[in-house]
Amino acid sequence: MAGREGRRRLSPRQSSFRTIALLTLIPVAALLGILLWSFFAQTVRLPAPAPRSRPARPVVRTLPAPPPVRGRIVLILDDVGFDHQPLSSAMAIDQDINFSVLPNAPHASEYARTLHDHGFEVLCHLPMEPEQYPRVSPGAGAVLTSMSDAQIARTTLALVRAVPYARGVNNHMGSRATADRRVMESVLRALPNGMYFIDSRTTGMSVAAAVAREMSVRTATRNVFLDDVETDAAVRLQLRQLAREAEEQGMAIGIGHMYPATIRVLQADIPLLRREGFHFTRASEAVR
Repeated sequence: MAGREGRRRLSPRQSSFRTIALLTLIPVAALLGILLWSFFAQTVRLPAPAPRSRPARPVVRTLPAPPPVRGRIVLILDDVGFDHQPLSSAMAIDQDINFSVLPNAPHASEYARTLHDHGFEVLCHLPMEPEQYPRVSPGAGAVLTSMSDAQIARTTLALVRAVPYARGVNNHMGSRATADRRVMESVLRALPNGMYFIDSRTTGMSVAAAVAREMSVRTATRNVFLDDVETDAAVRLQLRQLAREAEEQGMAIGIGHMYPATIRVLQADIPLLRREGFHFTRASEAVR
């Protein structure tokens, strides 16, 4: 007890002074803290936070744009239906090549079915009378100018029916017949509904396309023969002429045959023409 009572006690006045001093020091200490923090922040720069990583975007590889279309080419191979023709090689050239089957050829029906089964467009290569007839013959059962209208109609229909799946017709020979308006009217009138006629234009005197337009039969006219001369060089020259006409006119029709030189040149040059921007087209897309 004596120890406790012996301790010094503060008077009320001294206690109040001490409290006021403590309250005065608090804002002073706070102000000093703010000044010290400002000095520290300006003197020592903290490293900036690392940017948040974004997920990598997938790399999209774009294919080069195809060349613009320079022209459309309709290519028809005539006289299909004989022994030893390179049919498989011709079918491998381009899916849009057209094949015109000669109805009086020994394998006409067989080849027409094969072509259709592989997705190709088939035409009937209608044999018609040439200027040099009978010295030059279009084959058995041809349309002749000496026939009556009824005979022409029956003959035309029989020839067309001999080529299964034929969607159109183009003339085989026919330089005399296609120049005869009466004959052409009879031929075109006999065609099944919806069948088109392409004028092979074996003579400059042909009226076939003009009569077809008058009768509302869809039609077109051949621009270039590829293989009147059966050499690689000659066929290649004609193929380039066909491409030039397609570029100038938008669409051009070329007619060739199942000759070895023709098939060789087409195998080599059609891929080049496609890369240059030429498109190969079915005959049914060229007629109007």
